[in-house]
Amino acid sequence: MSNHTHIVLYVDDIKAKRLSDKAVIIRWHKLFKGTILSHKYLQGERLDSAQQYFLNKDIEQFRERLASISWFMRVLNESIARKANKEDNCTGRFWEGRFKSQALLDEAALAACMAYVDLNPIRAKMAEKPETSDYTSVKTRCEHAKEGKQPKHLARFAGSPRKHMPKGLSFELKSYLELVELTGRCMRADKRGAISPVNSPILDRLNIAPENWQKLTTQFTKVFHGAVGRPQKLDNYCASLEIKRRANYKQCERLLA
Repeated sequence: MSNHTHIVLYVDDIKAKRLSDKAVIIRWHKLFKGTILSHKYLQGERLDSAQQYFLNKDIEQFRERLASISWFMRVLNESIARKANKEDNCTGRFWEGRFKSQALLDEAALAACMAYVDLNPIRAKMAEKPETSDYTSVKTRCEHAKEGKQPKHLARFAGSPRKHMPKGLSFELKSYLELVELTGRCMRADKRGAISPVNSPILDRLNIAPENWQKLTTQFTKVFHGAVGRPQKLDNYCASLEIKRRANYKQCERLLA
């Protein structure tokens, strides 16, 4: 967008823990210079016990930061700020404040947030159709779908949940694109459109009422402040983090239950 960005992230903690030390260092070097010891390790040089000790400490830190949302946002925002300052021929602070994040606890919250982000340009009247909205994942998915493919740098749509579920988003790509298109039409005054569970398999499966879906995809960040999910998921999340106050409980119960 012109003054902010939205991004939906999946942090794979399990995969991060399973990566070998070499894989962690290679990934880190793609972003940062690394250390003398990390370069020696990749070059196959022999390290004494003291050097190995400090390298292990570095690798532990690399592994933690590679799975950190804060570090991801730091790298992303810093690169955007550098480019913007270069274009404007200036220096200094670019972003107004620190990023905000919300935990998406179930499929309903994930689907609503993804659609909210993908339809941002249409709400702001920066684009007329999802497939022409620049800098969105839905445009990239539409472009690849024409060739019967899915973009490698975005999470795959793996289809509806089943016993042997492959890794990816638990929706059909076709159904999601159709739902985003219908939702986008409803947002535009010059386009007639209506959504019902009959022509929206995702809403039908997630048991989200069409009128609730409209509110979720136009006011997601206004309606929710913090973790989002069905009441039971929210209860479990708050219990695991020992949080007593459940800020979104009533809204989650009303819109997602």
